[in-house]
Amino acid sequence: MKSKKVLCFFLTVLLWVIHSPGLCAYESGLSLEDLIGAEQAAALRVGESPIAVQFGSPRPQLVPQHDFLRGRIEATRRDLGPSVMVEVLYLYRKPPYAESSAWTPREQARLFNEILALSTLAGIQYYSASRGGMLTLYETSQVIDGPSTRRPVADPVFPQPQAELTLYVRQQDLTFGDNIYRYSFFTAPGAFVITQQNITALTVGIITAIGRNNLRSTIAILDAGEYILVYAASMVRAVSLPGMRERVGNSFATRTKAVIQWFTGRADKAFANVD
Repeated sequence: MKSKKVLCFFLTVLLWVIHSPGLCAYESGLSLEDLIGAEQAAALRVGESPIAVQFGSPRPQLVPQHDFLRGRIEATRRDLGPSVMVEVLYLYRKPPYAESSAWTPREQARLFNEILALSTLAGIQYYSASRGGMLTLYETSQVIDGPSTRRPVADPVFPQPQAELTLYVRQQDLTFGDNIYRYSFFTAPGAFVITQQNITALTVGIITAIGRNNLRSTIAILDAGEYILVYAASMVRAVSLPGMRERVGNSFATRTKAVIQWFTGRADKAFANVD
């Protein structure tokens, strides 16, 4: 009987550790080769940034070997039934002043707060091939208290990463107009996973290009030793107008790259500000 009580105690402690905010975040990440294979890792190390754009009934092509991430991507694909899917891989090399090869609790806490700074998305730019120049993605970006009241609030800050967090954000997009999005943040072993879902319909002029809840974007930030691997995926159920799916696919490919560049700036700041 005593041994059963001891076993129950240790199981209780183990479950508490697994589900406590922030604690599971400090486990070491996988190697780059573990996450994406040797061939893909070699390509990323020499500066390539693979991108996959699919139409029809797309399936993930570039998603890393991370159980939590793959589970969320597959669940989203089944739930949404997208007609367009855009995936991008990007490799961020940690600066030489990073504390160690694997991110430390202090670095991860700072990085978590940097990616919560969603107001800093305002003004980021992307290259538009159709217009032959740089365009602003979000004119404004503001965390709000909810989709109904829409009162602006400050970007949140936490002493350690949260296991799960949901924020509502109002963003003025110069392509799709003024919209409300739900951002969800998840902390998993060796990773942050961020999802974005449109609460309002996205329109181009008078045309509804993407209905409510028909955009699901994911950014995964995966610790990989001296690197951070960034995986971004946008899944869209777009309207079936001639050329609309292709336009949406191309738009999200370039926009995703802009958001990744935003992340690199936040990561630079997170590593530079470690005390």
